[in-house]
Amino acid sequence: MRSGFVSLIGRPNVGKSTLINSMVGKKVAITTSKPQTTRNIIQGIYNDEDTQIVFLDTPGIHKPNHKLGEVLNKQAYYSIEDADVILFLVDASVPFGKGDLFVLEKLKGISKPVFLVLNKIDKLTKEEIMKKILEYKDVFSFQEIIPVSASQKKNIQELLSTLKGYLPDTFRYYGENEVTNRSLEFMMAEIVREKVMDMTEEEVPHSLTCITNAVEVGKTSYTIYIDIIVDRDSLKKIIIGAKGTKIKEIGIRSRKELEELLKKNVYLELRVKTVKDWRDKEKYLEEYGFHDFEE
Repeated sequence: MRSGFVSLIGRPNVGKSTLINSMVGKKVAITTSKPQTTRNIIQGIYNDEDTQIVFLDTPGIHKPNHKLGEVLNKQAYYSIEDADVILFLVDASVPFGKGDLFVLEKLKGISKPVFLVLNKIDKLTKEEIMKKILEYKDVFSFQEIIPVSASQKKNIQELLSTLKGYLPDTFRYYGENEVTNRSLEFMMAEIVREKVMDMTEEEVPHSLTCITNAVEVGKTSYTIYIDIIVDRDSLKKIIIGAKGTKIKEIGIRSRKELEELLKKNVYLELRVKTVKDWRDKEKYLEEYGFHDFEE
């Protein structure tokens, strides 16, 4: 029996959540095409007969421009300290840049294995993949380099097999059937946030969060109340849409996925609230679950 904690580190929008979902075999983290989708450290738990790997899906490391951004970066750095193995995930289809160097600087000097995971290789030729490997090999001493395609589930088993050789512990942290440490209420709110992000323009996703206010459990159904929080009224209008058409569609898409998750009928009530500058106010960051970490 082998077990351990593995943290995924990288720039925003490189596919960390998609990779964790692929390795765990179930959707435990929301995924969208928008950068900085992940807002919390979400644990995805891989189990087989003789292995348990607890994956830490972290917010993308970026240059922060508000208090929330600072907290998200701290969460990512905290997961480095907490993990047994680090997966530095990059989008192999885009050029190596300053953002990659910034993250690698944070990894220098740590005394634990660091893998380079080149994601989105389905967009590259074999020659381009080799060129990428050589490019990154020159800037950091990686323990392993593994090309994958998280969306196509390519080389996922190879990555899991390689990780097993680096796990330090010999017991399970969680039950064999558990796939995440996150509460059901958290997952409900994240499903709604994913649908809002999918249906809105670039400026909206960074300014919103979703909170589950209440859940009423019946014999054959759930009644769920979720608040969609934005930081200005203009975004509230965008999410609601003309005559409420957009919020209605968000509700329909959310309810469908919630019913798949819960295996019961779902009655979903969504409310859009404006909380001015919530991303820069510690009171609201705490209230909405974005807990700071000490330096």
